[in-house]
This record gives sequence, structure tokens and C-alpha cells, in this order.
Amino acid sequence: MEDYIKTNGEMESDKSLTKDKSKTKTKDKLDRKQIDWMITLVPLGLIVTLAVLFVIYPLQSNHILGKVRFFFGDTLGSYYLIIGLGFFIASIVLAFSKYGNIVLGGSQLEKPKYSFFAWGSMMFTCGLAADILFYSFNEWAVYATNPHMKELGNVMDWASVFPLFHWSLIPWAFYLVLAVAFGFMLHVRKRNRQKFSESCRPILGKKTDGIIGRIIDLLSVFALLAGTATTFSVATPLMATIISDLFGITIDRRIITIIILIITCIVYTYSLLHGLKGISILAKACIYLFFSLLAFVFLFGGEMKFIIENGLQSLGLMTGHFFELATYTDPLRTTNFPQDWTIYYWAYWMVWCVCAPFFIGTISKGRTIRQTIVGGYVFGVGSTLLSFIILGNYGLGKSLHGGAHFVENFAKSNDMYSLVMDILHSMPLSGLVLVLVIVTMIMFYATSFDSIAYIASCYSYKKLDENQKPHKSIQLMWCILLIILPIGLLFSESSMGNIQTVSIIAAFPLGFVMVLIVCSFFKDAKQFIVESNKKSK
Repeated sequence: MEDYIKTNGEMESDKSLTKDKSKTKTKDKLDRKQIDWMITLVPLGLIVTLAVLFVIYPLQSNHILGKVRFFFGDTLGSYYLIIGLGFFIASIVLAFSKYGNIVLGGSQLEKPKYSFFAWGSMMFTCGLAADILFYSFNEWAVYATNPHMKELGNVMDWASVFPLFHWSLIPWAFYLVLAVAFGFMLHVRKRNRQKFSESCRPILGKKTDGIIGRIIDLLSVFALLAGTATTFSVATPLMATIISDLFGITIDRRIITIIILIITCIVYTYSLLHGLKGISILAKACIYLFFSLLAFVFLFGGEMKFIIENGLQSLGLMTGHFFELATYTDPLRTTNFPQDWTIYYWAYWMVWCVCAPFFIGTISKGRTIRQTIVGGYVFGVGSTLLSFIILGNYGLGKSLHGGAHFVENFAKSNDMYSLVMDILHSMPLSGLVLVLVIVTMIMFYATSFDSIAYIASCYSYKKLDENQKPHKSIQLMWCILLIILPIGLLFSESSMGNIQTVSIIAAFPLGFVMVLIVCSFFKDAKQFIVESNKKSK
């Protein structure tokens, strides 16, 4: 009898084990009914079509992009500036008002899941990609040759101010305000539709599930892909140039760039398929490489004193003239500086807001709104400013008293990639620096784009619970999709202006949605505080 009970028990145990395995297999299968095919396939078809048109009709595409850019960037440019300043003010209000005490979690006692360093590393790397290195090296020289600097006074003083302005407070205000809104939606209200439209529900109500919600989500995914294309198209040619220089490769730079895109895609795909833990590890490795590069240039580049003094002075000028810079429109169009740069940058950050804030909001569970915004400014803005102050002032210092002719050479060639190479070759152990730069850039790209692919994968689902992850096949599809449009832009031989246009176009309708999200959040958060006060009485 005992043997029978034992045997029968083992059989029941085996059956139970088989059922568990069956459940696991079922969970591992892709549930096609949960996929939002419209949001997944329409942007896919649109992006593939655009990429094909860019390849087949490069001249016509560039001509059309130029006209569209003029309309959005010049005629309607003030729109972007107003939204940028509005988000900065909103971030201050959120951090230092009653809303700042709200914990992004199930209760006020919930603790952060990640340490400040791990959280800051993922936040910083997800939102900037390799562009931060590309522009840190050369943006000061681009501005030094712009006539607007002469209008302001000393060219060299102001040339190092605008990179700090374009990459610090307003860009991170975009990210952090929306991150708080998304984090509140996910972790406090426990909503299971991880999409832009869902964050508008407090105002739109049932319309969120209708045509208005669908349009918002389609615009969001298109903007996400446009931002990706802009980022890849700007900095990957530099990586190709560095590889050609290191190994003496003479083949077409476009071919090398495509190889780099594929390698980067493999790296961020591998990281993404290992979940948020993989992203966290990659982000911390990227941060270590990034700060190693900054430390090397600062300590051994020979410009330490100038970096400190001019960096401090540039920070003072930027903060002292912040509101003046944020509202400058050049109404007489004497130089078109805000239209060419400030407006482009605000549009660039806006299209990245489809992904980066969602990811920051996801990893900010357990932090208060105040901690998220202040911590984001400290780690995000602080790290960004260090990059531009150290790398930018190294090149500027060499130009002013080191005998280098970076500005003069750039004025003749207008080639930003050659300018960066000249700066890198001027450094001690330049070969080692080149290797460090390209590895860091690949890591930046990989960390940024695994977070993008993760958020885009969430968009492909009708509903997704807080602890539920997108299926790996959907993640893989988005990993591949993210490099299609950049390759199309690459073959169309788009100028920097036309690459910027892609972001400016996509950001225009998205700006209305972003404002709607912020208004929805304030309404929902106010209601939450009222509900919490009633419970505590």
C-alpha cells in the first residue's frame, strides 16, 4: 500500500511537473491576439517605404526634406522654443511642490529597485546614445564659425556656451517630466497599456481607446523611428572614419558604416534579450568607459587648467543668460542660428521622448517624483556637462594656445568628421584614444537602442502588465527595424540639415501630445493626492 501511495504520488508529481512545463511553454509562445498589429505594421511599412525612396530618389528626397524643414523650423520655430521652456518650468514645479512627495510605486514605503549609480547609468545612457561624444568633440568649433557668435561678442567665449545650453537643462526637462508622468501611470495607477495614448486617459477618457488614441500611438512610433534614424545617421560615419584610420581600410565609408550598424544591432539585441539586468550591466560598463575617456583627456591632454577655468566661465554665462537663450528667435533672420540649431535640438529631444522617458519611468519605481527629477538633473545633466566641458574645451584650448588650427580647417572643409579626427590625433597615445572612443560609442549605441527596442516592443502589445515582458520575437523584430531607416538615409547621402529635418517633422505633432500628457498627469496626480488624504483621515 505504501509503495502504491508512493508510486501514485510520484505519478501525480510528474503530472504536476508536466503541467507546469506545459504552462511555461504556453507562456513562452507568442500570443498573436495580444499584438497590436496596426501599431506594429503601419510604422514598419512607412519606414521601409521611406528608406526605399531615399535610396532610389536621393536628390528628390533631399529637395523635399529641405522645403519641409524650412516650413517647420523657420515658419513655426517658436512653437518648439515655447514647449522647451514650458517643460523646464514644469520640472521645477513638480520637484518642489506637493507633487514631489508622491512615490512612483504601490505605496509610499516602497524602496527603489536600483542603486543610484545603476539607475543613473541606465538613465544617462538610454537617452543620449553616441551623439554625446560626437558633438562634445566638435560642436564648439561649429559655433565658432557661426556669425551669431560675433553678434554676441567674444566668439570663443560663446562657442563653448551653446553646447552646454543645447544638451543640459531643457533636454533633460523633456525626459524627466515625461518620465514622472509615465512612472506614475505604470507604478501608481497600475495601467497595463504602456503607450503614449494611455498617459492621456485622464483627459481623453474613453477617446483613448478610439481613433484619437490610435493616431497618438502611430505618431509616437513614427517619431521614435525618426529619432533613431537621426542618431544613427549623425554619429556612425565617425565610427566608420575611426575604423578606416585605425586599420587603413580604403573601402567605401558607407559599407563600413553598415557593418558598424549590424554589429551594434547584434550587441544591443543580445543585451535586450537578457532583460533589464542585461541592460543594467551594459549601461554600467558604458559609464565606466565614458568616464575613463573623460579622465584621460582631462589628466593627460595638457589643457587641465583651461578646461577648468573656461568650463566654469561657460557655466556662468549659460545660467546667467538661460532665459535669453531659451527665447531667442532671431526675428530679423540675421544668422538663422536658432532655426539651424536650437529648434533642431529641441525637436531632436522631443522625438527621443517616445522612448527615453518611458524607460526612465520604468526603472524609477520606488523613487519619489522629487528624487527622480533632482536625481535626473544631477546625474544626467552633470554627466552631460562634464563631457562637453572636458572634450570641448580640450579642442578649444589647443586652438587658442596650442598651435592647432581646428577652427580654420573646419571653416574650409565644413567636415565635422575630419574635425573630430584632427582633435583625436592631437591627443597623447592617439591610437589608444581612438580605440577607446569607438568602443565607448558602440556601448552607448547598444545601451540606448536596447532600451528603445524594449519600449517599442511594449508598444506592439494591446495590454502589458507591469511585470510582463514583451515576447523575444517581437523584441528581435524591433531590434532589426531600428536600423532600416538609418541605412536608407545613408544611401541617400543626406546632408546634416536633411537628417535634422526628419526629427523636426516628427516632433511637430508630438509636441501637442507631450503637452496633453503633462496636463493629464497634473489632473491625475491632483486626484491621487485627494484620494490619499481621504484614506489617511
